[in-house]
Amino acid sequence: MTKPHRVTLPKLYAILDADLLSRRNISLETFSRDLYAAGIRCMQYRDKAAPSAKLLAAARMLRASLPDDVLLFLNDRADICALSNCAGLHIGQEDLSPAGARRVIGTGPLLGISTHNESQIAIANEADVDYIAIGPVFATTSKANPDPVIGLEGVRRARRLTSKPLVAIGGITQSNARSVIEAGADSIAVISALVPNDQNGSTHKLAEDFLNFFL
Repeated sequence: MTKPHRVTLPKLYAILDADLLSRRNISLETFSRDLYAAGIRCMQYRDKAAPSAKLLAAARMLRASLPDDVLLFLNDRADICALSNCAGLHIGQEDLSPAGARRVIGTGPLLGISTHNESQIAIANEADVDYIAIGPVFATTSKANPDPVIGLEGVRRARRLTSKPLVAIGGITQSNARSVIEAGADSIAVISALVPNDQNGSTHKLAEDFLNFFL
C-alpha cells in the first residue's frame, strides 16, 4: 500500500457547494476569490448534480483562477479530479474505495474520505488516505439526507482512533468552532456559515471573521 501523505491542512476548510451558491445567486468564481482574499487556502468544490462536462469546466476554472497556494479538492469524481489538476479528491462512503480512487488519480494528489462512525474511521485509518473527515458534528441543512449527528463526543472518539489529520464537518459555525477544535479536530469544514444569506452580505467578511477565530 502506498504510504499516505503527511499533510497539514489549514484550520479552515471551505466547501464550495454548487447547489447552495446557485440558490443564493452567488457566482462560484466570485465566491472562491472572495474566500482567497480573506485568507482561506483550502477549498473543496462540490456539485452533486452537474454533468461531467460542466463539472470539469468548473473545476478547471477554479484551478486556473485560484493561486497555486490553494489546496483545491474535488468532491466525489476521481476522473474529473485527474483531468482538472486539482490538488486532491474527497470521497464519501458510497463513492469509489480509496484503492479505486488511487488507481484513477495516482499517488500524487491528496485523498480524503468522509466517515460517520467508529467502524468507518477504523477502516479509513488503514487505507491510503491523507485525512479523515468526521461528521456531522451538529445538525446540518447542507445535505438532503444527512447521517446521524455524532456530537463533540463523536469527534473525541474519532481522535482516539486515528493519528491522521481529522477534519470535522456538519453544522459548524463561529459560535461552536472552538469546541470542535478542543474536541480533537485538526481542521473544520464549513459550508453554509461562509455563504451570505443575500447578495448584500459579504463572503469576505464571513471568512475573515472565521479566520480571526484561529488567531
